[in-house]
Amino acid sequence: MLIERHKFYVEQARKRLLSQFSNIESEADKAAAEWLKRAGSRFDPDNDDPASFYETAHDEGVAFYQLLADMRDSVRLSVVAGMFHEWDKQLRDWIVREIQHWHHGEEVRAKIWSQDFGGLADLFACLGWDIRSQPFFATLDACRLVVNVYKHGDGNSFRDLKQRHPEYLEDPFKGFGDDALGMGFVDYTNLKVTDDHINEFSAAIVAFWENVPDNIHDDPVGDLPKWFEKAWLRDLENSGRSAK
Repeated sequence: MLIERHKFYVEQARKRLLSQFSNIESEADKAAAEWLKRAGSRFDPDNDDPASFYETAHDEGVAFYQLLADMRDSVRLSVVAGMFHEWDKQLRDWIVREIQHWHHGEEVRAKIWSQDFGGLADLFACLGWDIRSQPFFATLDACRLVVNVYKHGDGNSFRDLKQRHPEYLEDPFKGFGDDALGMGFVDYTNLKVTDDHINEFSAAIVAFWENVPDNIHDDPVGDLPKWFEKAWLRDLENSGRSAK
């Protein structure tokens, strides 16, 4: 059900949102032609330069294209953010429900909802599933960073994304010399995802749900993460029980 809901979201986002930007080049040409048509009523053949009018129309078309391209890029990022946040909520809800098979307590529940993705990966590892070794993990982690940069701008996530996944940052000087030099001027405003990136993020989410363990058992193969252990002990204290 979770996989089907996710696929529906991506399919409808493509159909209802992203498809509207499939012909922005022709729309820009049309905008330039419409400007030229409107401006024609002001054209004075005795005093005006026709070339200047055509140049201005061209500039209008370029500006229109850039505005649509910026809007398309923003919509793509919104689609990615929507799919990631939905997966993230479903993941935490699933973990809480699984743990409630062998532990009940508000402290653990609250901590799972507030813990970062790395902390949840640590929990999975000690309960027998090394999610970091899965082929989809790096893509999910990159998606997390992309969404954080889209939401918060500059910060630790941007620095991590720039260092580990620079393919999601558009080099403003690409094609004008040293690529490494250009990346030195990249900031959070250069965040950009393509339709292919959306497909990759979507495939990683599907792969996660296809490979997630059927159940989370109270049988750790290593030391529990400190954040989980502390919350678990507080729950036991609050309930008047003691740890095994």
